[in-house]
Amino acid sequence: MTPDVMPNPDTPTDRRKGYRSHSPAERAAYGKAARKKTPRVALAHFSATSDRVDPIGLLEEQAQNRLPALVPIRYGRMAASPFAFFRGAALPMVSDLSTLPNSGLHVQLCGDAHLMNFGAFGTPERRLVFDINDFDETSVGPFEWDVMRLCASVAVASRERGDDTATTEQAVLATASSYRAEMAKYAGMSTLDVWYSRFDVEVFLKQITKDLKPSRAQGINTSAVKKMRSRDSVKAAEQNTEMVDGLPRFISNPPLQIRGTETGLSGVSTQLGTLIDELHGRASIYRRTLSPERRHLFDEYRIVDVAMRVVGVGSVGTRCYILLLIGRDANDPLILQVKEANKSVLERYSVKSPFAHPGERVVIGQKLTQSASDLFLGWTDGHPPEGGTRSFYIRQFRDWKGSVEYADLQVPAFTYYVRTCAWAIAKAHARSGDQIAISAYVGSGNAFDRAMLSFALDYADQTVTDHAALIAAIDAGRIEARTGI
Repeated sequence: MTPDVMPNPDTPTDRRKGYRSHSPAERAAYGKAARKKTPRVALAHFSATSDRVDPIGLLEEQAQNRLPALVPIRYGRMAASPFAFFRGAALPMVSDLSTLPNSGLHVQLCGDAHLMNFGAFGTPERRLVFDINDFDETSVGPFEWDVMRLCASVAVASRERGDDTATTEQAVLATASSYRAEMAKYAGMSTLDVWYSRFDVEVFLKQITKDLKPSRAQGINTSAVKKMRSRDSVKAAEQNTEMVDGLPRFISNPPLQIRGTETGLSGVSTQLGTLIDELHGRASIYRRTLSPERRHLFDEYRIVDVAMRVVGVGSVGTRCYILLLIGRDANDPLILQVKEANKSVLERYSVKSPFAHPGERVVIGQKLTQSASDLFLGWTDGHPPEGGTRSFYIRQFRDWKGSVEYADLQVPAFTYYVRTCAWAIAKAHARSGDQIAISAYVGSGNAFDRAMLSFALDYADQTVTDHAALIAAIDAGRIEARTGI
């Protein structure tokens, strides 16, 4: 007999106590019951109402917790195009999604599932895989929020590529139908098969070769794989350091990279000694977040330099550092990224994170949803030069990381790429949520696909409007932007 109460888990523990105790048939009934409560067509439209929260105001609110000298760079990067605005506007979009009906079927969300937050990276076993690669906003929420953000990003990006209306619509439909089809596959898999699921980049290339003519697989080829494999700490050190007194030191490139011994931006610097104590001390938070064998590996290195570094679009203004460590000698570098973690934009509108430490939220969310995670992934607290205590998470700066330049892809390859991104989201949701209930909710027909298409086109229009509002705010002097950086 199907329970009357829909599972609405806040944590993995709650989830195990919930739907995992029920049969597949009962879990499918959950999904169908959710569909009756919130029909898929209820997700199909977005229209800004008169009481809509001002998206520029939300961005200004976020800026209050960021380094003032860097905020204009964030606005300048977001002003570049509607898609650039979309990348930095996760908070405004979640605010909008919260006004719509939702399925009530919760998963660990990526939280910022746009096309540029997927890519290749190396696993600890040295396999090159494709997956979600950004988890700054990961938290618990209704599964469709990730799908809606991904589909909207496809619509915005496709238009920016110059695709015609029919091509854009087909790309969005391909994204939604891929999610639905992959979730149906996961609904029929064993628990371990779901957990082991991964997408090797070599498989990605073979499929491209099989499905597309070589001339149409532009931008996705074996030379790209070689380039990705070369993007490691050694290469990063070659590009970002210089030798000083026999040891590598970061090159200074204000405002994008500032060495820890300098004060280039309103006193933005850091103290190497403090970081060594906080990360390498025997009682450090970071070391305790690593498993014993990885703690041993980390202790094989010593920190020799640190720099502040500007990254991304939405993250600009948050505190982000890179650490230079060496192992046996100066020719054995390791570069780690220490990135500030704040409350997820999802937490204001969905379920409060069960993790008190924002860095732990990011790390656990990543490990829960990603096929394989960085050897050095962990979290800590830090004391930046301007005072106070901030939360951070740590990972390798580059570890065979690579992304696909969607603008360079011809239409068939672009379609294949967005379908692969949808697979990554479906896999993440299957690992962290009830794949059987979600599959039952989205169904086997195209009703869910059509709803996602309608929403994506509406929200792509809204993104153009919001981007124009940002430009107007810059022109009016409401906010300051630095472009070209």
